[in-house]
Amino acid sequence: MGATGLASTPAEYRRRLSEQPDEQLDAWAAEAMRDISIRHGVLAVLHDLRASSGLDERELERVFAAGGGPPAVVGRDAAGRLMVPAATVHCFVRGLRAAVPGARETLVGYLVENFEELVYV
Repeated sequence: MGATGLASTPAEYRRRLSEQPDEQLDAWAAEAMRDISIRHGVLAVLHDLRASSGLDERELERVFAAGGGPPAVVGRDAAGRLMVPAATVHCFVRGLRAAVPGARETLVGYLVENFEELVYV
């Protein structure tokens, strides 16, 4: 992102992300999902994915499978919320690319949604 760091504001971060190639965005999104799932849990990743994509849990299941996520590991927590293993959250990135129009904007939105978290790291 440059020698001066990530960005000073979410708007600047969004602008900088828009200048990046898809491969870089995908790598950063997958890393962010992994790191956030470790620190805050998979539910936080899924919450932010729903917020950035507008997809519901059923659609996220389809995206997960389209990204190579094994359907057998998809489950529900005690409250009935979608759950996948933390080690598989990266499948959402490939799945978004494979199954969702506007995946680039969704991934940028996911990263911006987590701007404060990423700056902290």
